[in-house]
Amino acid sequence: MERNNNMVCDMETGICGPAGDDLGTMEFIDLSAPKKTIDLYYVTDPICSHCWALEPVLRKFVHQYGHYFNMHTLMGGLLEKWGDDPVDTANGISGPSDVAGHWREVGEHSRMPIDGTVWYDNPISSSFIPSRVYKVIQGNHPELANTFLRRAREELFAFNKNIAQDDVLIDIVNQVGLDGEAIVKQSKLPEADTKLHEDFQLVRQLGVRGFPTIVMMNEEQKGVRIVGARTLEDYSNALQQLLPAEKIKPKQLSGLEQLIQQEKLLFSREIEEYYSIEKSEFDVFLQKKLPQDTYTVSEILGEKYIQLT
Repeated sequence: MERNNNMVCDMETGICGPAGDDLGTMEFIDLSAPKKTIDLYYVTDPICSHCWALEPVLRKFVHQYGHYFNMHTLMGGLLEKWGDDPVDTANGISGPSDVAGHWREVGEHSRMPIDGTVWYDNPISSSFIPSRVYKVIQGNHPELANTFLRRAREELFAFNKNIAQDDVLIDIVNQVGLDGEAIVKQSKLPEADTKLHEDFQLVRQLGVRGFPTIVMMNEEQKGVRIVGARTLEDYSNALQQLLPAEKIKPKQLSGLEQLIQQEKLLFSREIEEYYSIEKSEFDVFLQKKLPQDTYTVSEILGEKYIQLT
C-alpha cells in the first residue's frame, strides 16, 4: 500500500506535507488579478468625432475588463493639413466647412455633444499639433496622457475650441496639472514628431486605416481588429475570444461620486451607459447617488452634463 506522506514534516526544507517543486525559500505571488496576456491598441485622433462618440462605451469597457489587458493609445494622424486638394472625397470633404455637418450628425446620433461651428469660425489646421502634445505628455507623464486627450476633446467637440492653437493647448495642459507652456514648446521639437511617426508606423503594421479602431492581440500575436465605434458587447465578446480558457468576469463599477471625482466632467449619455440607465432616469439617479449641493448640472446642445462643485 502506498504511504500517504501528507503529514510528514521535512527537517531540511521546513515543509509539512508534500513539497513538490516548491523548494524555493521565498516566492512572490499575486492573487488579486489575472496575468495580463492581451495587448489592446486603441487607434484614435484628437479630432475624430466617432472616437468622441465611443467615449461612454470605451470607458465602461476599460473599467470593467481592463484587468485582462494592457492598453496602448496610438495617434492615427487624421489630418496633417488642409491643401488645395480634397482631404476626403469619398465623404464629400473638400475643406474645413464640409466637416461641420458631418460632426453634427455624429453628435446627434451618439448624444455626445458636438458643436462643429469651429470649422466655420476658426478651423483646426492639423490634428498632428495636439497629437504631438499628447506624445510629449505620454512620454513624460503617461498617467496624464489620456486625461489630456479627454480635456482636449471636451474643449473641441462640446465647447468649440480650436485645439490646434497654442493658447488653447497651453490652457488644457495646465488643467491637467502640468506646465502648459513648457509642454507645448517641447511638442514643437523634432523628437515629438519622431514619436508621433512611430505611432503612425505601428498603426500601419496593425493594418488600421480608419478611426476609432481597437486591436486586441494575444501572446501568439493573433488577435481581433474592431473598426468603428461599437457596443460594449462587441468588445467584451472579442476579448473572450482571445481568452477561451477562462470565463472573463467584469469588475464591479465604481460609484458615481468616485467616478465624477476621477473624470471631473461627464455628459448624461456617459452616465447612462456606465450604469445602464435610461435617459428618463438620469435626474432621479443623480439625486439618489450624489449628495445635494455637491454637483452642478448644466446643459449644452440639448444634453446635460455634471461637474462636482
